[in-house]
Amino acid sequence: MTDTQTRVLILGSAPAAVAAKDWERSPFTHIVAINNAWRIRNDWDVLIHPEDFPVENRPAAALSSQSIVGAADYVPLQNDYGGFVYAGGTMAFTAGYWALAALRPSVLAYFGCDMVYPSAGKTHFYGTGAADPLRADVSLRSLEAKSARLGLFGAAQGCRIVRLSNGESRLVYPSVASTSLGSVDLPCTHGMSAALQREKELGYYVPSGRYWEHSDAFDTDRIDELDKMWLSAYRQSALGKVA
Repeated sequence: MTDTQTRVLILGSAPAAVAAKDWERSPFTHIVAINNAWRIRNDWDVLIHPEDFPVENRPAAALSSQSIVGAADYVPLQNDYGGFVYAGGTMAFTAGYWALAALRPSVLAYFGCDMVYPSAGKTHFYGTGAADPLRADVSLRSLEAKSARLGLFGAAQGCRIVRLSNGESRLVYPSVASTSLGSVDLPCTHGMSAALQREKELGYYVPSGRYWEHSDAFDTDRIDELDKMWLSAYRQSALGKVA
């Protein structure tokens, strides 16, 4: 059941993410930092990172109130939402599904996760890094569609997913202020059923989460068709939105 009091900030590593350093904590009950974003604020609650996140980039110590989430924790939970091929194999989406499952929030608010990278200069707040979501990957062919899917899964359990940034974003969520996190309507989830049925028919499920080891089994044309279904379902959901 969704906890109506739980409001989660998911913090990424875009150059603009440093603005969150000075934000009031009160709008959020939890701060989930992705990879290096734990460096932005010292009051983070959860650090979530992939298996290959360098040890030297992890905090040397954590408070008793802080927890670190790795693959052993998030793979089973993301599998509950259909697995990585359908959900998108990058940490912005993995953090979202983990939070939906583990925290059951009423709001997920993204900041520093727009997945738009400048052609020159800093790509991340700490300097220049690899644009993980833009790599050639069978699960990341449409970042917009993968964000739409997450948005609808959130809505299905009563969670509004928003972003706290303005301007260009690969996330399809409405942009809001931290003082009005619950101001948007929940998307209508009626369009999910056809896309979920198509996922079931395709059977692109890898329990280990290591989907790249089975890439020959996935038809990219079918994945593109599925992505279009999710994106269409989210965009049309505004016509049937619920309060």
